[in-house]
Amino acid sequence: MSKYSDSPEWDDVVPVAQNDGGPNPLAAIAYTEEYSEATSYLRAVMAQDEKADTLFVLKKDLLQELEWLNKISLKHLKNYQIWHHRQTIMSRIPSLPSNELSFLARMFSKDAKNYHVWSYRSWLVRHFSLWETELPYIETLLKEDVRNNSAWNHRWFIVFGRHMDPAKDSIKDGGVIFEIDPEIINREIEYAKEKIGLAPQNQSPWNYLRGILKKRSKSLTEIRDFAEQYANLEKEDEIRSSHALDLLADIFTEENQVERSGKALELLANRFDPIRKNYWNYRRTLLGLTEVSA
Repeated sequence: MSKYSDSPEWDDVVPVAQNDGGPNPLAAIAYTEEYSEATSYLRAVMAQDEKADTLFVLKKDLLQELEWLNKISLKHLKNYQIWHHRQTIMSRIPSLPSNELSFLARMFSKDAKNYHVWSYRSWLVRHFSLWETELPYIETLLKEDVRNNSAWNHRWFIVFGRHMDPAKDSIKDGGVIFEIDPEIINREIEYAKEKIGLAPQNQSPWNYLRGILKKRSKSLTEIRDFAEQYANLEKEDEIRSSHALDLLADIFTEENQVERSGKALELLANRFDPIRKNYWNYRRTLLGLTEVSA
């Protein structure tokens, strides 16, 4: 492979070397010589503003660029730069292309939990204001795989993120903080409960349920009866969910039932989640209880 430094086309470019933290970096990445040279020249042309804006300056067909990106994306599923480039291109397109969502569905069919695609989809929802049409698609994904934690996270974003002020963790509209519609809250509680019933050992809907109650500033004790359907301390052999036990430990703590909370944590440590025994024991010490042995 020929070097950039040997090419007359690059004579006027002074490469910019990567700064790994001084002459003796603690943990420098061992790039190949070819890669180091290529990125050094890339940094140089970016410093001179010679970068992807070329597409815009030359007034290239952006939809054609997306078609090219589709092929690359399907070949390199985990490449972050592809999705950054796609977002840059999409930000210049006035309306959502008709095949964009179907292409993303195709990407999810190959990897339903691809972080880069989910991040891009969240941006797409905000940019084109797709809030009203997004929820049915998420419900489809959760019907296909109720354990898709990425879909659960996106559902939370769709339901509660529309007016979110990240700096204050509050819901705002035009600068005014408002309460979420109680009907939406109740709908989401029942939805999470329904999905828990399908897979009680799936942590995502349990976390979702906790999050809703926190958003309402309500006590966890409201769902004690529900949690006890999956983890009744009086019927240890019928316990179906370690996450229900964890929730009950917190509920009993709220109710000042220290011994019952300690019992839930003991069951987690010794029987239902022993891989995290040290954590459950730590929780017991916070209650003033002794650690449990094997």
